[in-house]
Amino acid sequence: MGLAIGLVGLPNVGKSTTFNALTKAQNAEAANYPFCTIEPNKAIVPVPDKRLDELAKIVNPERIQHSTLDFVDIAGLVKGASKGEGLGNKFLSNIRETEVILQIVRCFEDENIVHTEGSIDPLRDIEIIETELILADVEALSNRMDRLKKQARVDKSAAGLMEAAERLAEFLADGNLARNFPEVESEEFIQLDQELRLLTSKEIMYGANVDEDGIAEDNEFVKLVKEHAATHNCEVVKLCAKFEEELVGMDDDEANDFLEEMGIEESGLAQIIHKGFEKLGLMSYFTAGVKEVRAWTVRQGSTAPKAAAVIHNDFEKGFIRAEVIAYEDFIANGGEAGAKDAGKMRLEGKEYIVQDGDVMHFRFNV
Repeated sequence: MGLAIGLVGLPNVGKSTTFNALTKAQNAEAANYPFCTIEPNKAIVPVPDKRLDELAKIVNPERIQHSTLDFVDIAGLVKGASKGEGLGNKFLSNIRETEVILQIVRCFEDENIVHTEGSIDPLRDIEIIETELILADVEALSNRMDRLKKQARVDKSAAGLMEAAERLAEFLADGNLARNFPEVESEEFIQLDQELRLLTSKEIMYGANVDEDGIAEDNEFVKLVKEHAATHNCEVVKLCAKFEEELVGMDDDEANDFLEEMGIEESGLAQIIHKGFEKLGLMSYFTAGVKEVRAWTVRQGSTAPKAAAVIHNDFEKGFIRAEVIAYEDFIANGGEAGAKDAGKMRLEGKEYIVQDGDVMHFRFNV
């Protein structure tokens, strides 16, 4: 899975409905009973980017290609999942293979939809999920510490790692997430995290799932989630999963009119995609030709040759230089020719750090 966002939460909180809307494919079964998701559903979702449309107005290409994000819909967790309850460790391992966790939290009352805990309490639900993630990390860390003890007898370098593991285990045992560990930037923590892919070291976003009455104004449940998120340095996106699923069935004009009517600038799903893209440390640069206007996904801080490799490895191997026009300059000057005439095209070398929205053309020789 790699650079993917994993959707987690208790059963029946709206994960599969959200996933259906995200993929626009209705390929995750949504049903009013626990564990309707058995295997993790995976989908590649286009990243909405209005800049592509503006580029296309100038270039008039045959097609437009968006950057994409991987989403994984993981089965509902319950108390005791770390000990095999419900569908257990299988799904904790699926989360381990993702880079960002999106926890869908139910923030509305509806007596017709079963809640496994018998009532609506988003903070309790968050605690249940995060406790299971912590317990899974504690178990993984404990197993690693057993091996480190043996190593430390013959390898003194293992002793430092063992001490760091003990401090981390104590921190987790107090109910803390690994991402808040004071030594998170230490070599020892980084090594342990790379080895164990700690669940609680991942970036977390909360999807506060409301009913249609809760779209315009935050209800008390949403306010509680936002307060909790603020104290843990996490993002919150409010959405109505049912509403979002209906929204993706509309054409663009109809959807935009509907959002405007509701007083919403951007749908909850679009916010999730954009924030997820950012949390993964990703950005887009563009190529703009008559065949295709395309967004290419690169890590923030990538050099020009690394960005070129996303198109083809040969572009990196034989990289000479990159022709670069900032997106704003491309639009303001009516395209490549106008930007050149205005002196807005730059020739950049191997050390150039690509900026989000750069319009690029690579010169290479293999």
